[in-house]
Amino acid sequence: MQRTLSLAAALTLAIAASHAVAADAPKAKPAAKPAAKAPAEVPLTQGQLDVAPRVFVGKAACDSSQQVDVSAVAGKPGYFTVKFGSKTWTMAPEETTTGAVRLEDKKAGVVWLQIPAKSMLMDSKAGRRLVDGCQAAEQRTAAAPLATVASTN
Repeated sequence: MQRTLSLAAALTLAIAASHAVAADAPKAKPAAKPAAKAPAEVPLTQGQLDVAPRVFVGKAACDSSQQVDVSAVAGKPGYFTVKFGSKTWTMAPEETTTGAVRLEDKKAGVVWLQIPAKSMLMDSKAGRRLVDGCQAAEQRTAAAPLATVASTN
């Protein structure tokens, strides 16, 4: 009888130990979720497409010896690539009531604003300018007479 109790005690200890080891073992990771599909690209409105020809493309020299490069995206009318430093955004034009040209990457929250005299790159999520005082060749040409008038006064 004592042998039966010892055997039962040993068996109980073995089961308890195996449960403790199983509880301490790393849990299996749940199966990975399938990758989310990229959102379907929303077609641009006619108003957005009408803004696109007014976007100055090329390199824009900015304050603090910085530079922004704006280029049209091949095969995607109305879309533009804006590069600043090591970052690149794909932006679409947005209609404005002021006549300013506004390109926006809504997901990233980055906006390229272009007015006749200068352009700037803004982080709308953080509420700050990334770079200011940018001028494409067309803006430098338009601003030259203004600088001459300002210097003579």
